[in-house]
Amino acid sequence: MAVEQVKGLNGLEKVLLKDSTGCSAEVYLYGGHVTSWKNEKGEELLFLSNKALFEPPKAIRGGIPICFPQFSNLGPLVAHGFARNRIWSIDTDPQIAPTPNSSGSFVDLILKPSEEDSKIWPHSFEYRLRVEVGPGGILTLTSRIRNTNPDGKSFSFTFAYHTYFSVSDISEVRVEGLETLDYLDNLQERKRLTEQGDAITFEGELDRIYLQAPRKIAILDHEKNRTFVVIKDGLPDAVVWNPWDKKAKAMSDFGDEEYKHMVCVEAGAIEDPVTLKPSEEWTGRLQLSLLPNTHVGGSLDLPNAL
Repeated sequence: MAVEQVKGLNGLEKVLLKDSTGCSAEVYLYGGHVTSWKNEKGEELLFLSNKALFEPPKAIRGGIPICFPQFSNLGPLVAHGFARNRIWSIDTDPQIAPTPNSSGSFVDLILKPSEEDSKIWPHSFEYRLRVEVGPGGILTLTSRIRNTNPDGKSFSFTFAYHTYFSVSDISEVRVEGLETLDYLDNLQERKRLTEQGDAITFEGELDRIYLQAPRKIAILDHEKNRTFVVIKDGLPDAVVWNPWDKKAKAMSDFGDEEYKHMVCVEAGAIEDPVTLKPSEEWTGRLQLSLLPNTHVGGSLDLPNAL
């Protein structure tokens, strides 16, 4: 178990986390951004574009960008807010105890608004983020956002962990756990529809916000014979996104063919913004794990697998 702060790309500071089994993660202070998560074999589990720019103020393409205080363009700010474009600090007073008896490693980061931030979003806040690699290589991100407004005013925000998973071939991927749910289709001006399939599969561009999604979601990668399990707390919604070929070619920091090897499944609080009164705190937690595929009738048996 180890925590090490080193220089990353373009001299940006990053923190390396490693658990006792050799599983690891790396977190850039720029954006509070997890850019790598590897299993004990050293296999990369997150997608990071080969064209990703580590050049502030450009956001890093891939890994786990943090969307705060606004998801997408659902509000007056730039798409996905400003947290992913800011330099975070190591939190020396995280006000949260370490996980008892953990064999993993973690880092605590904190973001407070700059004068520039206060001009575009006139609220005072403390955003504390813990990133932990725990037993079995489980990656946990815990966000705690507190309203520190001195004027007694509440504020509201939307949020997402914009997680990019590395997959062998998007046409062989299934996302399970979102069946029968209502979703907002971003390709149809957020028209509200209902999921009809027994799983989400990919044959073209897909960009949906699933509403009131269950706590557990599975991403089955048949070619690699493994399953990612997403567990979320305090995050009622889930976004599923793949840009497909045309949109991939339109992004300067994304390879033309890279859409084949990634899928975003994002835990978020999107449809109903979170509102905090002064001194109130919100917690949103994401836990990612990797399992060998467990099939029951062709689909993952989530309760038994977990």
